[in-house]
Amino acid sequence: MKKTLLTGLALGAALAFSAGAYAADLKIAVAGPVTGPNATFGKQLTEGAQQAVDDINKAGGILGQHVVLEIGDDASDPKQGVSLANKYAGEGVKLIVGHFNSGVTIPSSEVYKESGMLMITPSATNPMLTDREGYWNVFRTCGRDDQQGAVAGAWIISHFKGKKIAIIHDKTPYGKGLADATKANMNKGGVTEVLYEGINTGEKDYSALVSKLKAANVDLVYFGGLHTEAGLIIRQMRDQGLNAPMMSGDGITDKEFAQIGGPGTEGTLMTFAPDPRKHPEAAKVVAEFKAKNYDPEAYTLYSYAAVQIMAEAAKQVGKLDTKKMAEVMHSGKPFKTVIGDIAYDKKGDITRPDYVMYVWKKNSTGAIDYTNNEIAN
Repeated sequence: MKKTLLTGLALGAALAFSAGAYAADLKIAVAGPVTGPNATFGKQLTEGAQQAVDDINKAGGILGQHVVLEIGDDASDPKQGVSLANKYAGEGVKLIVGHFNSGVTIPSSEVYKESGMLMITPSATNPMLTDREGYWNVFRTCGRDDQQGAVAGAWIISHFKGKKIAIIHDKTPYGKGLADATKANMNKGGVTEVLYEGINTGEKDYSALVSKLKAANVDLVYFGGLHTEAGLIIRQMRDQGLNAPMMSGDGITDKEFAQIGGPGTEGTLMTFAPDPRKHPEAAKVVAEFKAKNYDPEAYTLYSYAAVQIMAEAAKQVGKLDTKKMAEVMHSGKPFKTVIGDIAYDKKGDITRPDYVMYVWKKNSTGAIDYTNNEIAN
């Protein structure tokens, strides 16, 4: 009886210890398209966040707590994103990295605000996300479409004035927002588009669109949208003998764009931030990724930086208080990250300009890539 009692007490103590250890874990959630046509970008977000969590845990965690990363799939669907946000809120998660798409991030951020959750998106660039009043909890590590559109518009004015420009978008908050920002900036500079057209995401046949582009004899096609549709459009342009270059934004920053679009993607222009992999602060982390055979392109390091900022804000506050953490982040004080120093304005936007122009062309291996092909703005 005594032995049984001792065994029971030992088991209870072990369970209590186990529960205590679990309770001490600090959970961060990452939300993005793990499945679907944008899964390649979802992988960037999850890989970046996971590596940051691993590195933070090696250094002792956040406020002495071990960090656990929960990965959620929104499949780039707004309804699924809101459902995922509600799930995280119900679980008591307070820190969110995500989402990827602006059209998913904006409605999901409403749940996060109401639940007192702090979120940093590595990639959602639509201005509305941070322009709304009262969204104290919303931040990005990327720039905004109006900033990106200004760079694209200026480039078009400088290099294509007097030429025939088509503006195409995918009707999403990101794609249409980016296309409209570029259109507004080029219109101010005296360049008027000859065609303005929306397409539907997920379509495979863009032959009718290409016929319109050919009939308008366009010299440049500006596309607001993501790499899947961009690749299909440019492939079908080349198949129908239309050799005008495409210009797009950060939504095509993945090698999959060239795989989908084929040889015709060479010469494509693209706005994105100065290559985050080249920041001196990123060298060690980039080496860690390369050792795992993973190229941390596009938003991978932006996701890593989001976790870094959350950890530092919690450290400065001294506890996991999302409102106080947001106050620290809104103060304008810079945070050191793998993509350089990041400071925030009162809206939750980064204060540094963050876009330059790239061109897709063959690299030293013969593959078409934007890496190391940044060109003067």
